[in-house]
Amino acid sequence: MGKETLTLVFLLICGLLFGSIVGEILKPWIPFLTTSKEITWSPSADLEILKYDLNFQLKLNLASIGGLALAFWIHRRMK
Repeated sequence: MGKETLTLVFLLICGLLFGSIVGEILKPWIPFLTTSKEITWSPSADLEILKYDLNFQLKLNLASIGGLALAFWIHRRMK
């Protein structure tokens, strides 16, 4: 992974967080921004000598998708 890819991933994660925070702040006035959908992925394996169980959960709402789009736009402007 190159430096540009790491920058993009970092900006997208920050955009998701920023959008979620803004959504929570605006929740009293614009409640539909925080209506969310959860996406989960739980890979696991039991290989006798090694056992793992991971749980990833992504909670998307309209505000976090807006933050994601803003972060992608910022990344495109940085080029």
